[in-house]
Amino acid sequence: MNDLEITALVRRLSRPHLSGGIVIERAAILAAGAEYPAIIDWIASHAGTPETTAPTGRSRGLHGSRINDGNTPASQQPMRFVLPAKTLH
Repeated sequence: MNDLEITALVRRLSRPHLSGGIVIERAAILAAGAEYPAIIDWIASHAGTPETTAPTGRSRGLHGSRINDGNTPASQQPMRFVLPAKTLH
């Protein structure tokens, strides 16, 4: 993917963030079937930062301890990426 294609993809998949910038979900990038490493490199080169969810501790319920044990690799992956407002202008 070239820079223009990635910019168009990010514009299509992103939404406004409370910081005034934009946010793009990791799941949306993966679901788009795009070249994930190229997009992550583009995000990093445009001052994007990964945003992960903080561990919430043990959840109640039958499977709560397995879901929120913090040892799964998926819990260490960024859930979304936040970019500055001027990125797509």
